[in-house]
Amino acid sequence: MLVRLNRRDDRPYHDRKVEPTAYDLPLNPATTRTLSPVVAVLGHPGRVAGLAAHLPAGWSLRGARDLDDIRPDELVLLTQATPEQVVTVRAVLAARSRVIAMVDERAPAGMVAAVLTAGADACVRGGPPAILAGHLVACRRRQLTERWAALHAAASTWTGRQ
Repeated sequence: MLVRLNRRDDRPYHDRKVEPTAYDLPLNPATTRTLSPVVAVLGHPGRVAGLAAHLPAGWSLRGARDLDDIRPDELVLLTQATPEQVVTVRAVLAARSRVIAMVDERAPAGMVAAVLTAGADACVRGGPPAILAGHLVACRRRQLTERWAALHAAASTWTGRQ
């Protein structure tokens, strides 16, 4: 994809505003671990049986041994989440990591609230894998939206526009 970075203009350089000509620039593979989302599962894999079939094309699901096995930009799925586990995961992983907590189908509302208060980005009661897949896709969209917003804000401060 070609992007016009410079433009001929008769005005002096200091009078010109630098405006990006494309907002959909491709991601740099050298700085991005993966262009396809990866869901790292911490916990019993039986709790997410059938989830891979409901994820969008290009997504992958993998079991993580422990928190040291989590790579940057992966979505972290805790299959039997407790508030204490979420606090630990949040303390170890980068702030931009997305943590999705899965609790028992019959978990009381207090447990769901405690997991979310502990720092989970989403809490899903056990159930159909399609519902869990929908929550994972929503978390990934929020993650990408926040990154693009941060890039836009950085570009706005650089160009002097808000």
